[in-house]
Amino acid sequence: MDVLVVGDANPDLVLRGDVRPRFGQAEQLLTGADLVLGGSAAITAAGCARLGLTTALLTAIGDDVFGDITRERLTERGVTLIQPRTATGRPTGLSVILTPPGDDRAILTLPGTIPTLLPEDVTDEHLAATRHLHVASLYLQPQLAAGLAGVFERARARGVGTSLDTNWDPAEKWESFADILAHTDVFLPNANELRAVTGEPDVEVAAAGLVAAGTTVVMKNGAAGARAWWPGGEAGAPGRAVEVVDTTGAGDSFNAGFLAGRLAGLPVIEAIRWAAAAGSLSTRAAGGTAAQATRDELD
Repeated sequence: MDVLVVGDANPDLVLRGDVRPRFGQAEQLLTGADLVLGGSAAITAAGCARLGLTTALLTAIGDDVFGDITRERLTERGVTLIQPRTATGRPTGLSVILTPPGDDRAILTLPGTIPTLLPEDVTDEHLAATRHLHVASLYLQPQLAAGLAGVFERARARGVGTSLDTNWDPAEKWESFADILAHTDVFLPNANELRAVTGEPDVEVAAAGLVAAGTTVVMKNGAAGARAWWPGGEAGAPGRAVEVVDTTGAGDSFNAGFLAGRLAGLPVIEAIRWAAAAGSLSTRAAGGTAAQATRDELD
């Protein structure tokens, strides 16, 4: 396979309209609701498959209705699902995404099976069968995070590329993962995550510190597009003007665009243009996967 994605997969219930809760048993009317494929890893995997990469997703899903929905959605999108085990007794994770008018949103997540993935679930056989390993939602998976440095070290020893998207830390502790970054080829945060991870308010300074240690930093910056820093260079790429319906999963589609570009042999400066376009185009419909870019659209 081209890409093995490791991490979270779950349904997203996306609610739009008057979504700011008013307690006291007040009933509020919505303008829209969609039950779609969610989880940073799952959306990235779907985006990679949509762009023509042979893609597998290693994830823990429960034996319940939400697990059935997740499996069905991944199969529809051409992603090969690898389950190390069924997390008996735990429900599949679920996220409820509240999207009011404007460009803000709130996310409520039930972790469920998400934290049960272990480092040893990523076997040498899996690494031998892929060109690139991408891991998502680090802070939702503490057991995986504890041994991920070793997983990435094994991957690199086999010539497998590595990339990481931590996503947001719900606890906002932003514990250090310098040992993982030491074996990470590409780090894919957004601007706020880059600041939080490094403790440095200036993204240029934050990125410079990581690049000095050998990691390429590719930063998502919303409608402004993207910026990348790598040993010997830096560049930016604009977002694309689209009619935004929902920004859920845009950063994960961005990841898929970047990985597709790099695995196609593009230099970083061209790959981030693909990434910025893929992230922008994904906002045209509700949920993270319904409007993901095709290869023709990026070309």
